[in-house]
Amino acid sequence: MKLQLLPIALGFLLYALPVTAQLDRNDPLFLELKRQDSIFFERGFNRCDVDYLAGHVASDLRFYHDQSGFQDRERFLENTEQYICSNSNKKPIRRIDTSSLQVFPLYDAGQLYAVLQTGIHHFYLREWGKEDKWSSTAKFAHIWVLKQGVWILSEVISYDHRDPPLESQSQGNLPESTGSPDQMAF
Repeated sequence: MKLQLLPIALGFLLYALPVTAQLDRNDPLFLELKRQDSIFFERGFNRCDVDYLAGHVASDLRFYHDQSGFQDRERFLENTEQYICSNSNKKPIRRIDTSSLQVFPLYDAGQLYAVLQTGIHHFYLREWGKEDKWSSTAKFAHIWVLKQGVWILSEVISYDHRDPPLESQSQGNLPESTGSPDQMAF
């Protein structure tokens, strides 16, 4: 008799637990985090606004990268300045594959406190006077924490970095992305 009640009890328990799924692409929170990603990476990574970047990463940032290892906040900011922002003639650029973006809200006692954002991003090398050259693609997972109404990047995992297929590196075969900075909502 007890074994017969177990599936019913488990079903009731699972039904009673709050289940959070990926947000619909038209959900206001999804759109807000898509916008947040756009602004954060356009200003902080692509335009090298290091002050903006520093103001939008957690004091205890944890960044895991499959090629350059673990970085805390200090090392992350130093590496951004040294490797991303030091040469304006050969500048790495990051663009998200908008079709890959997923957002999962995180709640504590029914209160939204953070989101998990996942997707695929593409990296390019921008050289003055030339078309951007697709240099790699990777997957990412971000934890954005909501602090006093501001989204702060707290955890980053950037993994599965791959070179683009050789035949896809030409101008006509670049992957879908968020578009140029003037097309983004700031």
